[in-house]
Amino acid sequence: MITLWHNPRCSKSRASLTLLQKAGAPLTLRRYLEDAPDLAELRRVHALLGGDVIDMMRPGEARFKELGLDRDSGAEALLAAMAENPILIERPIAMTASRAVIGRPPEQVLDLL
Repeated sequence: MITLWHNPRCSKSRASLTLLQKAGAPLTLRRYLEDAPDLAELRRVHALLGGDVIDMMRPGEARFKELGLDRDSGAEALLAAMAENPILIERPIAMTASRAVIGRPPEQVLDLL
């Protein structure tokens, strides 16, 4: 089962969804802006993604700067900011129980199949 953190207003998110549907992947959609992940979920997804926390964020969002964040902010500060402001979460993120990828480019979600 693949879970897709989805924003229907995002073209990359829509493209990722279409690719997974065409591939016949068992899929659960989560509109993360309406059903925001909590801090524990964000930590789990970060562990599945690997890399730096900033890589799962949208630092170009106005809210990022409004909060006084930068690329050198600590991991816990960044995770807490995403928990409180899900608009800061990069989209889309697709995940299984053991792995996650960011759908940029959208074709990357197919790596989970």
